Amino acid sequence: MAVLASQFPTLLDYAKALDPNGSIAAVVEILNQTNEMLADMTFVEGNLPTGHRSTIRTGLPAPTWRKLYGGVQPSKSRREQVTDTCGMLEAYAEIDKALADLNGNTSEFRLSESRAHIEGISQALQDTAIYGNTDLNPERFMGLAPRFNDLSAPNADNIIDAGGTGTDNASIWLICWGSETCHGIIPKGSTAGIQVSDKGQVTVEDVDGAGGRMEAYRTHFRVDAGLTVKDWRYVVRICNIDRSALTADAASGANLPNLMFEAAELIPSMGMGRPAFYMDRRTRTTYRQQLAAAVKSSTLEVAEVGGIKSPMFQGDIPVRKVDKLAVDEARIV
Repeated sequence: MAVLASQFPTLLDYAKALDPNGSIAAVVEILNQTNEMLADMTFVEGNLPTGHRSTIRTGLPAPTWRKLYGGVQPSKSRREQVTDTCGMLEAYAEIDKALADLNGNTSEFRLSESRAHIEGISQALQDTAIYGNTDLNPERFMGLAPRFNDLSAPNADNIIDAGGTGTDNASIWLICWGSETCHGIIPKGSTAGIQVSDKGQVTVEDVDGAGGRMEAYRTHFRVDAGLTVKDWRYVVRICNIDRSALTADAASGANLPNLMFEAAELIPSMGMGRPAFYMDRRTRTTYRQQLAAAVKSSTLEVAEVGGIKSPMFQGDIPVRKVDKLAVDEARIV
């Protein structure tokens, strides 16, 4: 019966979903998170059934300074192909038909459950977009952090060390989203976004582990997604930010605005995509405090980008909140 309690809504769950007048209550979603990266992420249909293969130029032809009667050696550029795979994220919502039909609130109760499933999928997708590692979890997709986690790697120029050595390190990300820079991917021929399929009334077999059956309403949720960093120069990670050492006046710990200025200068051309900074909410609070302390009248602006109001860095780069960004990252070396 413990399986039932964890997989299927019970009468207690139903009772908690009702207002005193018997209608489905408006649920206070305290478990919901703010993960604004997903709203910014550009998605492109991959060129493979399971993902996307990018061709990257890794070397230029070498010209020759020719002298009279001297020869010129032919040369060529070099290319490398990188394949990124997509993961399949799925969930089922199954509700006992008799339970869902109580008081005639079938649709409302199912919709309430569906919202929770969609939030769970969104959080899992955001977590994987940052920390997914196919070496550890091959069924997922490779996120940003494993690609920018080595200060001696070829892309180390775009990893800024904030100097933190504690156990509560955080990162700030600057990403310029675009089809030629960094973008999400979906498998070739598939559909972007969370696909919701109402399976209607079904018979659930062996519901009690003893061969019993149950009539239920079933809803299926699925999203196929991956991530491609086509040009690593358009992604910057400010890592090793010791959160316990941060101060509102930047007298100690990391000076976040200064680090963000440094990150912005590393992007070759902001016009190649849609840039945005991403950080956890406490780090963003400290950033705003440090910026206000740096100038008597803070030049921090607030604008609406894509329907989301965000502080703006340098007047044109949104500063977004991502609750899924960890606050206990290991030191990057």
